[in-house]
Amino acid sequence: MLFATPPLTSDDRRVIDEIEAFRSEFRRRLAQPRRWEGQLRRSLTAAAVRGSTHIEGYTISAEDAETLMAGGDISPDTDEATRGAVTGYRDALTYVQRAAGFRIFSWDHTLLSALHFMMVRTGDEAVRPGEYRTSGVRVSGGPNRPPVYTAPDAEHAPALMDELLSWLTEGDLDTPALVRASMTHLNLVSIHPWLDGNGRMSRAVHTLVLAREGVLAPEFSSIEEWLGTDDFNTREYYAALRTVQAGSWQPKRDAASWIRFCLTAHHLQAQEVQRRFEAASRLWFRLEQLAEQHHLGDRTISALYAAAQGHLRRTTYQAEESLTRDQALADLRTLRRLDLITPVGHARTQRYIGGTALSEMRREVHTEVHTDLYREPYQP
Repeated sequence: MLFATPPLTSDDRRVIDEIEAFRSEFRRRLAQPRRWEGQLRRSLTAAAVRGSTHIEGYTISAEDAETLMAGGDISPDTDEATRGAVTGYRDALTYVQRAAGFRIFSWDHTLLSALHFMMVRTGDEAVRPGEYRTSGVRVSGGPNRPPVYTAPDAEHAPALMDELLSWLTEGDLDTPALVRASMTHLNLVSIHPWLDGNGRMSRAVHTLVLAREGVLAPEFSSIEEWLGTDDFNTREYYAALRTVQAGSWQPKRDAASWIRFCLTAHHLQAQEVQRRFEAASRLWFRLEQLAEQHHLGDRTISALYAAAQGHLRRTTYQAEESLTRDQALADLRTLRRLDLITPVGHARTQRYIGGTALSEMRREVHTEVHTDLYREPYQP
């Protein structure tokens, strides 16, 4: 038996409709490609990786997360456990993005095993990457405190996973995808089928359910950034889980409060993505004017955009603009001479950040698009 999908209230349906309106707007914007779109996609994916792993105690900077998604080297000061966790999650989330468009796809144990293996393969071998647990597991409540959750016995986990996979294939198919994704998240994290990585897997599979809907690229639908980047949101996330789980596997409990929490998270993240779109558009327009003022080539605008965000790298710029190494280096030297960019770090970890003009431009745009507070979707 799994947690059942609760009946939706009129408020739930209104919030879902509002989220769908955001998604329709995003689809419209994506149908008109912009040169900043690739960098925005990478930034959203980096934020999801950073947010979801931060929930588990693995912390990297926003700059390192961006570098990781661009295929660069993150700070050498990062410990091996953190490096393995964020790299593994990046690989799994990249797979989720690709799986959105697979012509042949099925929900099965092997799919989840492969995702889990990607996530935890560089960690402790004792967690048996890709394999269901064979012992009991409890979620710690902190030092010298009782556990906050006790998962079902290991002997029941395979059958419960069978049931979940069957439901993903044929259960509640008329239910909105946002709700099906949220229920998948709740059931998977509550079954807790692996010794480690259950939270990360549940959040990634939540995103995968939405990705398979095929309506919008997963980086524009994920709530992983919202759940993990802000500590207040993370505490609310755990509280929402504890409210439904009540300390142990009790699938007869009502999951309505969990659905409301997830829909709230999706709505607030959609508001954030909407502002990211607007900020990217405004910043790019101003950078076009700046490039014209300095008689710079059109291709340098992408370098200026990346620097303004704090993560311009020669290799990424070279690849995105199809340049030779010498061309890329020449452009960066020109931008440095004009004091538009400033180098940070050295050798393989070197990146460029915006100089005074770019930093001020980015601050102005950020202020403009964040004038109003986010709207709480369930408040009148």
